[in-house]
Amino acid sequence: MAAPDIANTWGDIRQGVKDAETLIGQKQYNMAMIKSRQVLELMVDYLCDNASVAEEDLASSIDALYDYQWINKTTCEHYHKIRMLGNKAVHEGNDDAYDANQAYHLLSQEVYTFANEYKSKKGRPTQRPARNRPQGGRSSGGRGSSGRGFAGPRNSGSRNPRPQSSSTRSRRRQPSRGFSFSAVDLIRLGLAAAVIIIIVVLVRVLNPHKPEEEKDTSASAPTETFAPMTEPPTTAPVSVETMPETTPAPVYKISADVLNVRSEPSTAGEKLGSLENGTIVDYVEDYDDEWAIINYNGTQAYVNKQFLTHD
Repeated sequence: MAAPDIANTWGDIRQGVKDAETLIGQKQYNMAMIKSRQVLELMVDYLCDNASVAEEDLASSIDALYDYQWINKTTCEHYHKIRMLGNKAVHEGNDDAYDANQAYHLLSQEVYTFANEYKSKKGRPTQRPARNRPQGGRSSGGRGSSGRGFAGPRNSGSRNPRPQSSSTRSRRRQPSRGFSFSAVDLIRLGLAAAVIIIIVVLVRVLNPHKPEEEKDTSASAPTETFAPMTEPPTTAPVSVETMPETTPAPVYKISADVLNVRSEPSTAGEKLGSLENGTIVDYVEDYDDEWAIINYNGTQAYVNKQFLTHD
């Protein structure tokens, strides 16, 4: 079996991821899920070619890659999820936006893992301890390569690639792998750090730092002395002078039947008006022995003093 061309395969995978993202942006969710499944087939085909795995359909190929440790449990589960969403889009016409975004995000994570771990792997011995497969389930829509079984590694002879018993599996050591971070691990670390930062900020906002308690310095600090308090000098009571009683001003009234009001203290003065008997006037003062000054319509005027009486 000829080794796959990783340069062409990797280019097709990257282009497929971009196409899936574009389809989601165009709200073609059904086509986006189908495209994600097609990209998954490219990655699985490449890994199966390197592992000399030949299965009937896509689901069997994913399980075989997991059984022989070409992919881990998380990747196996993600592959099955992308496969089932793609099958649902093909056979049931699923056009759900959430499913399309889920398929795309799972594919993006696994393409990142594929680029950093799987695409550089070479052929390895296929006798690996069997594992409990994830419950991914299988559905129709495989790759269509009927009549193929597990082929084993190239030049592997007639050895049975699958372990025969649990005792045989327990005697074989697991291959050591270098520690590496996947995209999922980085996302989880970032979320954990963000949660810690948010908690710290909330604690500081809700419970601000209180001022430090004052230290007891009574032993070292000098004691303050206070002068004895003296009673304030007594002052003699202030006598309150009695206010002199005021005599109310007399009330002036007209005692004539009609009294003329003039602008000048003379009968020749201009007549401003007249006041009837008993009218109270605003008396100002005496002008002379004959005339008195009063306030009349906002101005000072004169009336004959002998016709004014007061109480």
